[in-house]
Amino acid sequence: RIKLVFTLVFIVTTALVPAGAWPVYILLIALILSIEIISSLGVGFVQKRSLAALPFMLAALPIIFTAPGVELASFSIGSWIITISQSGLERFISIGLKSWISIQAAVVLTASTPFPDLLVAMRAIRIPPIIVAVVGLMWRYLFVLVDEAIRLNQARASRSGHPREAQGKVAGGIVWRARVTGGMVGTLFLRAFERSDRIYMAMLSRGYDGEMRSLPFPPLRSLDWVFLISGLGLCAILLSISLLL
Repeated sequence: RIKLVFTLVFIVTTALVPAGAWPVYILLIALILSIEIISSLGVGFVQKRSLAALPFMLAALPIIFTAPGVELASFSIGSWIITISQSGLERFISIGLKSWISIQAAVVLTASTPFPDLLVAMRAIRIPPIIVAVVGLMWRYLFVLVDEAIRLNQARASRSGHPREAQGKVAGGIVWRARVTGGMVGTLFLRAFERSDRIYMAMLSRGYDGEMRSLPFPPLRSLDWVFLISGLGLCAILLSISLLL
């Protein structure tokens, strides 16, 4: 519960830091790297999984050329003139750092905490039960869907030859591969839909009323409250410094 609350507050704090507050970004990076070292997960382990921030950075790339501000450079592509502004570059770098830091925090939380404990923590902080149930079922049956997809791929391979063209290239154009992939995805969706209906009926027959039951929450210790208050206070200080800058 303490880790979940602190992680959520840390991510919100990172998102609220204004663009261009570079000293605060350095402090946030130092804080999350320290947590990675203390967690014994390894910095490399977390950094590899934090590459998920790249799509967010690519989505924010046009802001370099569209944000108004002091012109840093300009170049032409045909009849178009592309201008890079200082404010746009600052906002792009800030968005990239925010995404990178936030994903690292999420990776540390999920990699260092058993998922059932996260579900219990979500219920403890009064997240709506339907959301907790959806997240829990999604996690449990994600692996079932992966196994189903593997079986579909094996069945397709066992019923298909592998003709080769010249230079050892596999035959079959992009359209053919897209048609086969689309058929497999459709089949997987139908199987998942039918299985979800059977699972839900089985849950109803066993008394399911929309809420997952669990053991009572263990009481928080004094040390837990110290960690929580210290973490929240540190996030408040970092956010205040960023606003002053």
